[in-house]
Amino acid sequence: MTALPPASRARRAVRASLPVALCAGLTAALTACAEEPDPDRGTNGVGKLSASEIEAKAQAAADASKAVRLSGTLVSKGGTYKLNMRLKDTGATGSVVTRTTTFELLRVGDALFLKADADFWTHAESTSGNEPTESGEQAADKLDDKYVKVPQDDPSYKQLRGFTEMNVLLDGLLELHGEVVKGDRDKIGGIRTIKVAGGRQGEGGTLDVSLEGTPYPLQFARGGGGGVVALSDWNEDFPLREPTQGETVDYGRQLPRTSD
Repeated sequence: MTALPPASRARRAVRASLPVALCAGLTAALTACAEEPDPDRGTNGVGKLSASEIEAKAQAAADASKAVRLSGTLVSKGGTYKLNMRLKDTGATGSVVTRTTTFELLRVGDALFLKADADFWTHAESTSGNEPTESGEQAADKLDDKYVKVPQDDPSYKQLRGFTEMNVLLDGLLELHGEVVKGDRDKIGGIRTIKVAGGRQGEGGTLDVSLEGTPYPLQFARGGGGGVVALSDWNEDFPLREPTQGETVDYGRQLPRTSD
């Protein structure tokens, strides 16, 4: 038998190895396709739970927290309010903006204070049916950027205090209505979240729950265009103190209502 030339033997060896190489490559490709990235890798595992379990985890985390920052817009029958409030059990501090006015609120225990600029007090005079007068404008200037203590028997006290009650605001905001369903993953403020919604279209509200660390609620979109609020600084304490005598002025009459 005539021996094959060296070149022929090499070509034959390559042809023989091709099926093996192709099979190995195909196997690797199929394995890579099968091993998709795990969306729950590095998370707190909440994304693996059912929608109702995620909602319960978020509610429990919120209930256990001692403080939170709430910022965003709320729409109610009384108007539209843009809030930026830091809240805890013993009080709150922050600002409220309506279509026509801006004011700050500070509550320490049951003591509630309101601070606004001169335009707020001038507008309060006009909306109460009084024409602005020179004395009224002088009074507004006196009240400008000063705290006014809201008497507990004033009709505005309950309404204004509602903006400073952590539990009241959270109970009203974090409740989903209708069948609770799990939605897509997202990011809020750079933090990975999982959405849970009331109803297939979120008509009962949509809650973003953190997939990192404690499963705090990070955003709530109210159904029916009722506003969107962000929730941050969970369990981060902040100082509260009543304003000094030099920082306060007596309004001397019933405070204005704060409807839009």
